[in-house]
Amino acid sequence: MRKFKLLSKKEGFTLIEMLIVLLIISILLIIIIPNISKQSETVKSTGCQAQIKMVAGQVEAYTLKHDAKPNSVNDLVSDGYINEKQLTCKSGERITLQNGEVVAN
Repeated sequence: MRKFKLLSKKEGFTLIEMLIVLLIISILLIIIIPNISKQSETVKSTGCQAQIKMVAGQVEAYTLKHDAKPNSVNDLVSDGYINEKQLTCKSGERITLQNGEVVAN
């Protein structure tokens, strides 16, 4: 009989305790979310720099094969060195060739 009473005893959190936990979680989210958005901008710019280096490497491969630099990035696409998707960074900048250098505009 004694075990039955222990099992039927109901304990739980009060409304105040639940509200305090929700308040703490809300404050943490308010602090963390702006930092995450700042990091995503850094990741996008770093990713674009890496993509520019990759296209520059493909320009060098094209130059070695054809003994001439490509006139535009479209020459790289048509010869299969890169695909059309690789000409645009995640930040929206377009990768082009200017004076033989790979740049993002």
